[in-house]
Amino acid sequence: MDFTSPSLSRIITLTTDFGSSDLYVGIMKGVILNINPDVHIVDITHAIPPQDIRAAAFIIDAAYRYFPPDTIHVIVVDPGVGSSRQAIVCQTETASFVCPDNGILSHIFCCGETAYRAVAVDNSAYCLPQISHTFHGRDIFAPVAAHLSKGIPLNELGQPINDPVRFPILTPQVTEKELIGQVIWIDQFGNLITNISHEMLESFVMQRDFVITAKNVEIHGLNRSYAESAVGAFLAIVGSFGRLEISINQGNASRVLRLQRGDRVTIRKT
Repeated sequence: MDFTSPSLSRIITLTTDFGSSDLYVGIMKGVILNINPDVHIVDITHAIPPQDIRAAAFIIDAAYRYFPPDTIHVIVVDPGVGSSRQAIVCQTETASFVCPDNGILSHIFCCGETAYRAVAVDNSAYCLPQISHTFHGRDIFAPVAAHLSKGIPLNELGQPINDPVRFPILTPQVTEKELIGQVIWIDQFGNLITNISHEMLESFVMQRDFVITAKNVEIHGLNRSYAESAVGAFLAIVGSFGRLEISINQGNASRVLRLQRGDRVTIRKT
């Protein structure tokens, strides 16, 4: 794999915790377009919970693989902005990531890409002339991504780093009779997305009957669609992320169950 001569990218994605009511995202787009007016900018989401690095890590891992090769992904969820944490660029065989070095790429390193090269952004020539202590999305990440989209070699941005920050990925606990997972994401519909993959679920139950417990609710078996359950009924389904989800047909499971990320979901053989 040739890391020194990246292909020109026409796509830059943005994932942030900036929300949609402030001007921050628009300013980042202006910086990018000033440097490369031909690039296409795609918003993945700006609704990451504030400072929630683990949520950002899950979301970018779930999203990046659906973009064309050589897409540049900018992820700005950065509670350490202005501190000694590094800004990095990580290039894999299928994508480039521009982000703070705070664990945002943990899921990608663990569950997706394995071959990568990372550099610390320490060449100020590819940043804005004035770098603030509070808005590196504008001053560092956006201009670096724009220059990358024009074919700047990775090694011009800064020195290589071999150990980007990563945090442990929570994995389900398995006993002879139980598979215990956790809620790792809650979408806007209130669906409780767990860290139990479809493959892990099938391997555990081995076509036997099973019951899924979320708080005080028991669900027997899986749905293939929401419509297989009555409106207002609880259900379990393997969702679009390939993970077990707890839902209510046309309702909000998170609100009704009062479950949050990190709460337990248990599968028990019957």
